[in-house]
Amino acid sequence: MEVKELGHVVLYVRDLGRSAAFYRDVLGWRQIMPKPGEDAQPNFPAAAFSAPYGRTHHELLLIEVGPDAAELPDGKRLGMYHFGLKIGDSDDELRAALETLREAGTTVLGASDHTITHSLYIADPDGNEIEIYIDVPGVDWRNDPSLFASPTRPLRL
Repeated sequence: MEVKELGHVVLYVRDLGRSAAFYRDVLGWRQIMPKPGEDAQPNFPAAAFSAPYGRTHHELLLIEVGPDAAELPDGKRLGMYHFGLKIGDSDDELRAALETLREAGTTVLGASDHTITHSLYIADPDGNEIEIYIDVPGVDWRNDPSLFASPTRPLRL
């Protein structure tokens, strides 16, 4: 077997409407099911999204589990740490994203310079961590994979 690409991410969320609005209106995902303004199917309270360029049928699925779902535990734990969303190739794009995130009241957890990427770390409405990043122009990680292990430094935008 050989994995060809990461297909999609599925997240459990407390409130489907709130989370769908965040991923659609703040992060710019294209909601494909249900159509914005329509209710989810009662037997499957979920919303599906794809990136605007339409690479595949869906890249993100949110499934509502309700208000009494257990909180994400703090600190080290098993499971997903975060997922990354590439938004471009320049710090100007990352600065614009930071402004959009701040205007929306999104929790910004940090900012890091990873040599090959510049990254913002944010939390969605349920506390799932997301890395918003750009690939740093001129860094040739394809020919020097060791750059992936470069020390992480604070990022100042």
